[in-house]
Amino acid sequence: MKYALIAVVVAAITVFAVQNNTPTTIRFFAWNASEVPLAALILGSMALGILLVGVPLGLGRWWLRSRVRSLEGRLSAAEKRLDERSAGPTPSSPSREDARGDWPPGA
Repeated sequence: MKYALIAVVVAAITVFAVQNNTPTTIRFFAWNASEVPLAALILGSMALGILLVGVPLGLGRWWLRSRVRSLEGRLSAAEKRLDERSAGPTPSSPSREDARGDWPPGA
């Protein structure tokens, strides 16, 4: 399904480029380009816009994913410590009563 959608988009871009090949002059400050196809101008502008928006969004998503992984690791470690604490003392460790002994002496 994904490849079919990509094929449809590529076909639409190809038809757009073939139907809009009128030569156009571009002027920007002192820079001048003549005989540039209109489709190249539009598609180039679109690609530049995707880069200007997509790169910062991609970097933000990457940072958030790494932060989520880090926090998931910390949560897992905290849950493990909590489970160990709630399990109670191990049989080999002395309890409070064993360490205290008889107090006061002779009682």
